[in-house]
Amino acid sequence: MPAARSARATRDRDLLDARWMAHCLELAARGGRTSPNPRVGCVVVSARGEVLAEGWHRGPGTAHGEADALAAIGGRARGATMYVNLEPCDHHGRTPPCAPAVIAAGVRRVVIGAMDPIRGHGGGGRRIARAGIAVTRGVLAPACEELNRGFFTWARHGRPWFTLKAAMTLDGRIATAAGESRWITGPQARAAGHALRAAHDAVLVGVGTVLADDPRLTVRASGGRGAAGGGDPVRIVVDSRLRTPPDAAVVTGRTARVIVAGLVGAPLARRRRLERAGASILALPAGPRGVELAALGRALAADGITSVLVEGGGEVHAGFLIAGLADEVVLHVAPRVLGGRRGGPSWVGGDEVARLADAHRLVIQAVGFAGPDLVLTLRRAESGG
Repeated sequence: MPAARSARATRDRDLLDARWMAHCLELAARGGRTSPNPRVGCVVVSARGEVLAEGWHRGPGTAHGEADALAAIGGRARGATMYVNLEPCDHHGRTPPCAPAVIAAGVRRVVIGAMDPIRGHGGGGRRIARAGIAVTRGVLAPACEELNRGFFTWARHGRPWFTLKAAMTLDGRIATAAGESRWITGPQARAAGHALRAAHDAVLVGVGTVLADDPRLTVRASGGRGAAGGGDPVRIVVDSRLRTPPDAAVVTGRTARVIVAGLVGAPLARRRRLERAGASILALPAGPRGVELAALGRALAADGITSVLVEGGGEVHAGFLIAGLADEVVLHVAPRVLGGRRGGPSWVGGDEVARLADAHRLVIQAVGFAGPDLVLTLRRAESGG
């Protein structure tokens, strides 16, 4: 029957659209760190189902995914279908807008994953439709937003996406009572931790971690450096009174910028010493637990940072949870128990919650293993910015 054939044709087209959009996401992921721009992949497919061109965005100032793909075929794609995981922009920034180039290419149809959330940048889909080109929106939209979750958080809420990460024992300890923490988890979990660093624009710790462990906060796992594009992430130290030593490894390592976030009114002499050592200083207002983390988020967003891996310690993790800024939590849990009435520090510090109803609520998203260690990925139970 014609109706049955029509339904079957629609289903087949939807399946094909999903297949090509999934490939766009694979291409987009090749771009690595593109912040503050989103990661965008593009596939141009002929009416016969043949791939004419592929492209992806490699970073600010380089061609967007659509332009990259069209350049491979001389800008002409008469009668083809273009797949792109984010709406073609209609904004002239460092590069020309994509929507006019898509129209000029002569494509018959454009399939879009997610719409651009930035006012003044979006609208490319409408412009393309007004030119008489068929536009399909929302194909694999959740997956498309997930790939660019940092960009969408940055665009919608004016702050980065924050991922809290900790390596701990079964009883939640990140160190022994004597302060020993190397190594709670095994080499596979440590490699996974470096992969997380590589996937974020920045990695953040508190000054207590700097004073206790003197970390470098670099990406050292095999294949890690540059795997997300741009080498090591920006290093951030939350340090109200600017106690970070100028000769700390996080400051003297020159593979990436280091930002020390202190309070307005922190000792000027300490600020000058850190600046001479190469650190950038953020002077921020005070919150209930030191630096106001919401203000820190706004300052980092203004700097083009869209994703931050928070590696604690426990007081810093507690601060992000209390402020409602913990978008994701990744826990590497070793099959070890330290025990003791006066054990080592927990991965979450702060004041103890008196009522279960007031507990921080998370939802488990994924459970896996890194060698012998359990890996839990969780998200906030309630949405919010």
